[in-house]
Amino acid sequence: MKKGKKYQAVAALVDATKLYEIADAVELVKKTSTTKFDSTVDVSFRLNIDPRQADQQIRGTLVLPHGNGKTKKVLVITNTKLDEAKESGADFFGGKEMLDKIKNENWFAFDTIIATPDMMGEIGKLGRVLGPKGLMPNPKAGTVTMDVAKAVAEVKAGKIEYRLDKEANMHVSFGRVSFSANDLADNLNAICERIVHVRPSSVKGVYIKNAVIHTTMGPAYPYYF
Repeated sequence: MKKGKKYQAVAALVDATKLYEIADAVELVKKTSTTKFDSTVDVSFRLNIDPRQADQQIRGTLVLPHGNGKTKKVLVITNTKLDEAKESGADFFGGKEMLDKIKNENWFAFDTIIATPDMMGEIGKLGRVLGPKGLMPNPKAGTVTMDVAKAVAEVKAGKIEYRLDKEANMHVSFGRVSFSANDLADNLNAICERIVHVRPSSVKGVYIKNAVIHTTMGPAYPYYF
């Protein structure tokens, strides 16, 4: 794909033979964003992992120190924690009637579903609808829980989910170009520390083959940590 003149100009600033310090990488990724909108800043990892092995799956959640710049609308599905859902600041809440609305009205005015365990039987019936959209609640992601207030607070505070794909890559959004360089660096360091911490014990040798940060439509900066 042919790149535009703006992209080519900023891409020329990237030294492909160099691994940047995190502080330098976040400064450059801010300066070389080519969009008029407030671009998302992402980190992408290439890991030395075999996703086909059950003991080498990586998935979890993390609340970033400075959030990720995205405001998420939360739907809580519960019969037993309705008052807690309301007080927690959930955007929508209810029981089976909310699932019926999704099914019958194709309603998706939310970004995340948090559910209490007693509702998972009903929610499972919509697995073919919610699954492909990445909306299926999951205990590993902290979205199936009896502590509704905590779960809603974490999502609103910018909780992110990280997950290895079938090609052993991982992509995580950790802020916006409008964030200060220090805030971006803090968020990125938090992600890096977590990825190192969850290294499967069965992985030998090099664990992280490559790591780059980039904006929505900007060049990628390889870095080390």
